Amino acid sequence: MSHISSVQKWLADNDYDVAYVSDFMNIQYFTGFSSDPIERILALFIFPDKDPFIFAPALEVEAVKETGWKYPVFGYLDHEDAFAKIHDHIVDLAGSPKKWAIEKNNLTVEKFTAVQKQFPQAEFNGNLTPFIEQLKLFKTPEELKDLEIAGKWADKAFEIGFNALAKGKTEQDIVAEIEYQLKLQGIMHMSFDTLIQSGANAAEAHGAPRKVNVKPNELCLFDLGVVYNGYISDATRTVAFGEVSQHAQDVYKVCLEAQLTAQAAAKPGITAAQLDKIARDIIDKAGYGEYFNHRLGHGIGQSEHEFPSIMAGNDLELQPGMCFSIEPGIYIPGDVGVRIEDCVHITENGAKPFTHTSKELQVLPLK
Repeated sequence: MSHISSVQKWLADNDYDVAYVSDFMNIQYFTGFSSDPIERILALFIFPDKDPFIFAPALEVEAVKETGWKYPVFGYLDHEDAFAKIHDHIVDLAGSPKKWAIEKNNLTVEKFTAVQKQFPQAEFNGNLTPFIEQLKLFKTPEELKDLEIAGKWADKAFEIGFNALAKGKTEQDIVAEIEYQLKLQGIMHMSFDTLIQSGANAAEAHGAPRKVNVKPNELCLFDLGVVYNGYISDATRTVAFGEVSQHAQDVYKVCLEAQLTAQAAAKPGITAAQLDKIARDIIDKAGYGEYFNHRLGHGIGQSEHEFPSIMAGNDLELQPGMCFSIEPGIYIPGDVGVRIEDCVHITENGAKPFTHTSKELQVLPLK
């Protein structure tokens, strides 16, 4: 069953007349068309018993068709009332639907008000978000193949970055080298802004690369991923640039034990909360619990942060086909930062990582 036909069945089973998909990432998931419309309107409308259609800026219509989309696509010009045109297309196709399902975690108040104005008698009680989350939770064999290839490119990015690490280079220099070399090989987009953080800068979990030279005899954190065929990789390695202190080595060993133990425990039947606790208990016992200040992981697919969250309070049981990150971190302000991350695919036998760069502490030569 295709992703769209799954939504059609869900609409019919729940007595909804139409689904309004507003998240451009979910539109890509359902249609294969990828575009961030920014302030313009991009929408997918799915009906239980009629063909779906895409509504897009006029400048995107041909690009939609080029993806192989076999259903109608309608465009609008910037000066036109987009939602008035949406109204007319829906009425022509399906009359005036009364019961709507929308993405309540995405649809803005402005857009909701605009569509409600066009259909004042309609009810917008249906929440499409949980259904899409469940649908995207289990990856198909084709999706897993794309994720595996994206993971191999992340391994290549680590190789480039480790080789680029040298005295006199800034964190930003190394980022530039990684992304330039990947582009030469046909990888045009990263999953997110590449992070290279050395020394105490790595203690900021969501910090940024600086235009300062990497320091010798410090840990250096690489957090990166690529986009391949619409699917992403996301991985982190922390390496030693020269000989680092015993304290830094000890922090690294604790984080590595937490990551490896959690990855080994990630099997069908364990809950997300239990998995988070396994890693967190190791870090707590070592005395660094207050410095592990985020969840253990997040789902991955076409974006780097998908459902589910691997964290305390989430009693979702892991099942084959789920894909998510396992990324414990220890961030001691002004001192040292370590994160080790792999994204994994849950199989009947356990977790299969998408990246394979060694997680043992690599000591890179000073050069």
